[in-house]
Amino acid sequence: MPVQSNLERIKKVFSEADCLCPQEQVDQALDKMAAEITEQLGETLPVIYCVMNGGLITTGHLLTRLEFPLEVDYIHATRYRGATTGGEFYWRVPPEVNMEGRTVLVVDDILDEGHTLAAILEYCKEHGAKAVYSAVLVDKLHDRKAYKGMRASFTGLEVEDRYLFGFGMDYQGFLRNAPGIFAPKGM
Repeated sequence: MPVQSNLERIKKVFSEADCLCPQEQVDQALDKMAAEITEQLGETLPVIYCVMNGGLITTGHLLTRLEFPLEVDYIHATRYRGATTGGEFYWRVPPEVNMEGRTVLVVDDILDEGHTLAAILEYCKEHGAKAVYSAVLVDKLHDRKAYKGMRASFTGLEVEDRYLFGFGMDYQGFLRNAPGIFAPKGM
């Protein structure tokens, strides 16, 4: 698709989208998550793994709120590869910082069905992490989780079961930078 046509299409999706959580609400959720993470992990010298690409914005904003020593790395695993529905699990980049014997916090943008997050958490356990926690900005409310009762250790917002974009979540590879949590009309 020509760039201009694609640009107009993406702009239209954004202009017609429903704002489910404005930036102010996202900021409050990040403050709450940071306080909970500090209380639980502040004395553990954790390694924090950002799940790319979705977790980049959440991790960046969360890190500036964590006022204790920590180490940061990233992991890149996906099931989406630019699509709007998940497919086969795919590793792009494993973490470089050694997690053996460490407390690990995996930060991602969303807990939808949770297959990717569950696989990453299992990877951390298999590679010797002493304790493994997860943090997500958004937990989608539905009962299609990877396993019954699946929850993140730290959750910022619970949002209705719609396709979401903004604050790290994308719409067909675009709109991760939208300032809040949005849902396209009709999705």
